[in-house]
Amino acid sequence: MREQERRSRSFLLPLIFLFLIYEISNSILVVVVIAIWYFGLIMLEENGILDKWDATRVLGIILMLRTRQGQKILDTVSSNRKFWRIYGEISIWICLFVMSGVILLLLFSFGSSVTSPPSEPIPAQDLLLIPGVTSFVPFWWPVLALIVAIIIHEYSHGIQARAHGMKIRSFGLLLVGPLPMGAFAEPEQEEMYRAPRRDRMRLFAAGPSINLIATYIVIILLSSTANGFVATNPGVHAVQIIEDTGAEESGLLPYEIITHMNGFEVPEYDSFSEEMDKFYPGDKIELTVLSGPWSASDFDQKTEESQRDITVTLMDRHDWYIGLCEQDESCDLEETKEYLEEIGVGPDSNIPFLGVSGLSDGEVGVSNYGSILNAVNDGNILGAVIITAIMPLLMLGVPIAGDGQVMNLREQAMLSAGDGVIASILGTTGMVMLFTFLFWLAWINFLLGFANLIPMVPFDGGHIVKDGVHSSLTFYNDVFNRGIHPIKIESLANKISNNSSFIFLFILIIPVIMSYL
Repeated sequence: MREQERRSRSFLLPLIFLFLIYEISNSILVVVVIAIWYFGLIMLEENGILDKWDATRVLGIILMLRTRQGQKILDTVSSNRKFWRIYGEISIWICLFVMSGVILLLLFSFGSSVTSPPSEPIPAQDLLLIPGVTSFVPFWWPVLALIVAIIIHEYSHGIQARAHGMKIRSFGLLLVGPLPMGAFAEPEQEEMYRAPRRDRMRLFAAGPSINLIATYIVIILLSSTANGFVATNPGVHAVQIIEDTGAEESGLLPYEIITHMNGFEVPEYDSFSEEMDKFYPGDKIELTVLSGPWSASDFDQKTEESQRDITVTLMDRHDWYIGLCEQDESCDLEETKEYLEEIGVGPDSNIPFLGVSGLSDGEVGVSNYGSILNAVNDGNILGAVIITAIMPLLMLGVPIAGDGQVMNLREQAMLSAGDGVIASILGTTGMVMLFTFLFWLAWINFLLGFANLIPMVPFDGGHIVKDGVHSSLTFYNDVFNRGIHPIKIESLANKISNNSSFIFLFILIIPVIMSYL
């Protein structure tokens, strides 16, 4: 009877788990693959094959693969203990600084969800970042980036452990099917628990800090790669053609490349703007435009290029804005007139209006990333530092807005490899692949480092807080001679750490719950 109950329980948990997987992925195929993986692991476990592989099945479907390879390399890399201890100390301060940002972001998200609950629930598949499942994260490039990010994260933990005299039992990967769900450097637990708390803090801080440092190294490489592209057809294009304007009446299409204006080349935005300044409202201008895959109504790389000339009658920018305001009942006409006067678009300004929005040149898809090294070349070091610092935050929303794409595909179709050495070797396709991989490598590294600094156990941030609180309490006790017993300090530090973990778990799940209410 008990054996029957045990078996029914052992099958009930996997069924519940598979149901949750289906709710998250909304895919029968994913459920089938996970089920095959799960029962395959059980067979390997029962036949003793996992033991031969020095592998363990944990939490039902996760395979923990261990290896003792790489120990000599680790010892060699970590041999300069003074350097790695200094690096570990710097890592602590990097992590504490970034952790303050994590806390502020979580509190802001929590406050926003309580005061202004989301109108739509967060899709189940987007609750966790899983390549190929999360709606805005494709499979191959993010998986490769995740493998690299996890390896350097865990290897950094291992280096700190060896630099502080702790042995590493093994390295390993945590796999669910082909997907790496994590990695680990498995130190001797007793040695780690006996180690000074400052040493442990360095060990825990090493993983997130190396991911954050790697993020910025990769962003510089991404900037260099971006500068390796050139516009295949120099000119400018508009993202949107505004209704009832001269551009619409002429038949100009979104993303068509304007190469000439009245016979003069306009290879980039500045030259186009200079030519436009020569005209007045009511003038007719002739534009030479180039159509191709980038401007096809249904984006298709096989669309052939074609060139044509169109005539556009320019409108008055001031009159157009006033007319637009008059059609909108919520628009305050007087405020609009005052604003237009402030920006130099008065009733007598005679500024022409083509009738487009989002006017850009052909390199716009990569120009933001290339701006870092461009600023350095221009001698604007401070500007380059500022752009580099905020670039990861700017990149976070790109795949979300682009349905998993790191660049607008129409703008990508306008690019070609330049004449640099690497660009010449890789060609356009290779350069696009390199750009895509570097983007995801920076994106994944930043999120992995950022998320690991959530101040709750089992994240690295939680362990840093726990040991940091204990060290702070001990310092306070020693400096002010409070006479608090070490056991009481240990108990108090654990309570603060546990409460911190609970509070931030609550802060994390509330926005998700609020989106479903």
